[in-house]
Amino acid sequence: MRARLDIPAGTLHRISHRSEILGQNRLGDTATREIVVYTPHGHDGADLPLLVDIVGFTAGGPAHTNWKNFGENVPERLDRLIHDGDLPPVVVAFPDCFTRLGGNQYIDSLVMGPWATWLTTEMLEDIEGRFGCGGAGMRGIFGKSSGGYGSIVHAMKHPDVWSAAACHSGDMAFELCYLPEMASALRVIAKAGSIEAFVTDFEKGPKYPGNSLHDLMTFAMAATYDPDPDPEVFCGIRLPVDLETCEVIEERWAAWLRWDPVEMVDDHIAPLKSMKGLWIDCGYVDQYNLVYGARRLQRKLVAAGVEHVYQEFNDNHSSIDYRLDESLPFLANKLLGK
Repeated sequence: MRARLDIPAGTLHRISHRSEILGQNRLGDTATREIVVYTPHGHDGADLPLLVDIVGFTAGGPAHTNWKNFGENVPERLDRLIHDGDLPPVVVAFPDCFTRLGGNQYIDSLVMGPWATWLTTEMLEDIEGRFGCGGAGMRGIFGKSSGGYGSIVHAMKHPDVWSAAACHSGDMAFELCYLPEMASALRVIAKAGSIEAFVTDFEKGPKYPGNSLHDLMTFAMAATYDPDPDPEVFCGIRLPVDLETCEVIEERWAAWLRWDPVEMVDDHIAPLKSMKGLWIDCGYVDQYNLVYGARRLQRKLVAAGVEHVYQEFNDNHSSIDYRLDESLPFLANKLLGK
């Protein structure tokens, strides 16, 4: 819902992208992906910075361009920020990275697919080739929750691609945000009879209990961080806990922790120092305990001398798009050397 009808609107371009690599997944997900690209009013995109919006679990990038009640969608927010002079003109891409298991952490996975590779190669090549935007030193990535996780991990592992990143309420400190969900996952396995039965029943519908999304997310994380290489295992899902006692299986859990930003950061200080701009924030009443991971990460960044912005705000994990009013101008200005 546009807050200001007097502001000229940018243009949304809907692209159907056929990937050569995304078919390499064990979920049966399509390799054809919609990418919505925003160009500001009066611009064709040429020579502008490129920001890529990677979204939270259960969403796909194009959802951020949909009509929104009682607030702005992201393109409307961009229109306002650019019109008011708070944000330099930028191109923003909204790629569809949704999967059968409900979402994406934006890393390469034997089961989920080569998502990090796609985002840093084919997706960028398509967008930059069409619009003449971005390029080395002019690309930023941002997101919330799973998207926040993906943004900080991409900053660590792909500094040759991204020059700025914003992590809003990103997944980290896995023992606080993921382990508490394991007991619930075991209960639904026991009730359904198997992980496969739970997932296929979920897919059949016609509706699902709201708490089922948390269990589906747990299974998606298992397929992301520690997929079973056995092709006979349904969607490669194996949990890092004993299925009867919920005791942690150290080997399996260690595989998860290798992807925890709080654990990863020690080995990725140099890439983070190379960022033109790094933004991290979290609500200090986040219901998934993510603020504690953010604080741990912040302490390590400070100790290592990594320049960044860190903010905590009085809110939880939900409906925090208003934070983009601060982070998007930060990213764009840093990319432009301002």
